[in-house]
Amino acid sequence: MTEWLDADQQRDWRAFIEGSIRFIDLLDRRLQDQHGLTLAEFELLVRLSEADGRSMRMADLAASAYYSRSRLSHRIKGLEARGLVRREPTDDDRRGVVARLTDAGYEALRQAAPDNLRTVRKHFVDVISEEDLRAVGRAMRAVTERLD
Repeated sequence: MTEWLDADQQRDWRAFIEGSIRFIDLLDRRLQDQHGLTLAEFELLVRLSEADGRSMRMADLAASAYYSRSRLSHRIKGLEARGLVRREPTDDDRRGVVARLTDAGYEALRQAAPDNLRTVRKHFVDVISEEDLRAVGRAMRAVTERLD
């Protein structure tokens, strides 16, 4: 038998869904309008910028970004067509492929990051108390651990 959510749980669940969807949409819309990047593309550029040599094996990038390999390949192909990312064979295994952030990709990220950060601060970090922000972080880490 399914145990239904009580009224408080339902209210909080719906607030999470609505807030998440609206916030992600805002981030995506602003990045596209101001920098020609989707939020998904921006996140891939961030992950590559933080990796050693600004590159990652495609399989590792797919796992870290929670993408299927085919979905990641499609996203990387679009970034590659714009000169933001380059695919190369790995040094140690010619069958493997790495995605490498180009200088143009790094520059696009460098320009977009401050605007994205301002949006994150204004519409998320600054509207939540420090205690609630820590609680959100704990809660979402618990959800992620369960999903892993």
